[in-house]
Amino acid sequence: MLEIKNLDSGYGKVTVLHGVSFHVEEGEMVAIIGPNGAGKSTLLKTICGLIRAQAGTVRFGKDEITGLPPNQVIRKGISYVPEGGRPFPNMTVLDNLMMGAYSNPAILKTGVLDEIYGLFPVLKKRSSQYSRTLSGGERQMLAIARGLISRPNLIMLDEPSLGVAPKLVDEIYEKIASLKNTGLTVLLVEQNTSYALELANRGYVLENGQVGLEGTAADLAASDHIRKSYLGL
Repeated sequence: MLEIKNLDSGYGKVTVLHGVSFHVEEGEMVAIIGPNGAGKSTLLKTICGLIRAQAGTVRFGKDEITGLPPNQVIRKGISYVPEGGRPFPNMTVLDNLMMGAYSNPAILKTGVLDEIYGLFPVLKKRSSQYSRTLSGGERQMLAIARGLISRPNLIMLDEPSLGVAPKLVDEIYEKIASLKNTGLTVLLVEQNTSYALELANRGYVLENGQVGLEGTAADLAASDHIRKSYLGL
């Protein structure tokens, strides 16, 4: 579904990603793990068009989407949930959700809101509240839900456990697991390596802007490098 080949990307004259290549098959959950500053968020921003690639290609299905602006990437069927979620603080939960359909407002007539409320019942209870009044975990759920409103074929999640109280991280990951079980394709960037590898089918380790290791989630979890560097074992 998604294929990245020899991708270079960064900010201005600073190159952060160097020759990154990987792929995601339809229905898979693929994890990108690695330390702070490795380029994980830069990778997702480049895929969705917030940052222009310096070299290489991004293909989604049969289409090359390298360099497309974010609104066109969304229309192709990719949804991006940024680090920290970033719901609009002075908008209600319902208005935030409706913003997820800005590229295709007609989708709101398909019953997608009811589906979202079924997956995230707390958001229905909080629908009239401003998002700034939500807990960190609720804001993250809102951000994921907003990303699902457009019925994407691929959802990219950037650090969904960031800023969430430990007791709520399990709940967030239960929701992500349920997305995987629906057959939705998920690209997950996460520093919480144990959670990421527990859910993912496969994974890639991004270090210093390059793919250092790749393999099944089970193989990566058993790797001495991963166990020592990321799992503290």
